[in-house]
Amino acid sequence: MEFSTALHSRRSIRAFSNEPVSQDIIKDILTDAIESPSSSNTQPYKVAVATGDTCKQLGQELLARYYKINKIQRQPLPLKLFNAATSKAMPDGDFKPILGKYPGIFQQRRMETGKGLYETLGIKRGDKQARDDAMARNFTFFDAPVAIFIFIHPGMKFTALVDAGIMMQSLMLSATDKGLGTCPQGALGMWRSPLEKHFNIPDGYKLVCGLALGYPKDDEKVNLYRPAKLTLDDLLIPVK
Repeated sequence: MEFSTALHSRRSIRAFSNEPVSQDIIKDILTDAIESPSSSNTQPYKVAVATGDTCKQLGQELLARYYKINKIQRQPLPLKLFNAATSKAMPDGDFKPILGKYPGIFQQRRMETGKGLYETLGIKRGDKQARDDAMARNFTFFDAPVAIFIFIHPGMKFTALVDAGIMMQSLMLSATDKGLGTCPQGALGMWRSPLEKHFNIPDGYKLVCGLALGYPKDDEKVNLYRPAKLTLDDLLIPVK
């Protein structure tokens, strides 16, 4: 693809086919991602790639934790506090997720995006079960055959997060260029311990998020959903 075509074609894919992704294509995509710029070429990131049985097992482990914590959240306060303290389902990720409302305009954009997504999925506003089920699909990577987990070294502080974001964009555009789809998922940063069962994570590296990778499923409306982007006027800071 031409660069602009790949950029504008990329979507967050939430329905994947069961077509496997070859190891050669995965390597090609990661090799492209390695070309990303980073602060003083420090490249303070690593990735863990789950495919095959590892991907399926991780999905089931994360899904079980999601359902367990979701159940705890609905319990009376004393029982909720007890189970939260004793359950292994509580998030053990390296970065505390944003909870509750986002500040100002960001909450508005978040709500508008969520509304559009649920409308595309045919989920009504008051259908909590359907919303829970939609959220649960995050933890099986929307049935993608590949799940990629992004780690950074906190010794590089905020630049590590910037660099990891640049690398992820390169990875996603490379995948788009090769006819694959991706979905970057902050939810996959909630639990670290299941990953430690399957990967030898280097000392000091912290889990940031995950990313689903695979071939988009045909005829799925959700894969066509594109939330509104900033206008140039919104993006630019005016000159005094």
